Amino acid sequence: MNRILPLVLSAALALVGCGDDPVSYSAPVGINLKAKSSDTTGGTVTSQKGISTESGNPFKVFVDAARKELDGQSPSRVELTDLTLTLGAGSVGVSSLSEVFTGRVEVLFLIEESNNTYVAGHVEDPTGTGPVPFDIDFDSETLADADYTRFLDGKFNVVLRGPAASTFTSKGAEVDFQATFSFTALE
Repeated sequence: MNRILPLVLSAALALVGCGDDPVSYSAPVGINLKAKSSDTTGGTVTSQKGISTESGNPFKVFVDAARKELDGQSPSRVELTDLTLTLGAGSVGVSSLSEVFTGRVEVLFLIEESNNTYVAGHVEDPTGTGPVPFDIDFDSETLADADYTRFLDGKFNVVLRGPAASTFTSKGAEVDFQATFSFTALE
């Protein structure tokens, strides 16, 4: 009998430990952005687009699938696990990200209504056509409650900004970008 009690306690503790693993759902979300040399302001290239305006609304698809996976509940937090930037093949006047940007390039989430911004990630001096990996800065737990609700509802813009490369403003370039996010929703 004394031998059975430790086995039963071990099994019970193991089951309790399993409950600590959060249920999660992961999926990539892409958004296409555009910039023109003529739109450069104050030496900064900026492109902005509402996440919900992307064809097929992949962020809404992600959130809806996460809610389904989480038994209808909204995720308690969303982690950004990967962020990349790719120079689109339809770009005119540039063949590398280094011809567009120099220095620190950031992707931000600009929340509708509050106008609060949260840095998703950054990269220094991107080169080539990509996909270029960004360092992740986003932490959904830092969002105000109302901003987190708006975030889950897709009420935010993705903003890409960085210092213009020295010749970008005179190139007459039209640039296509794709930012790809890998999100994980947690119970």
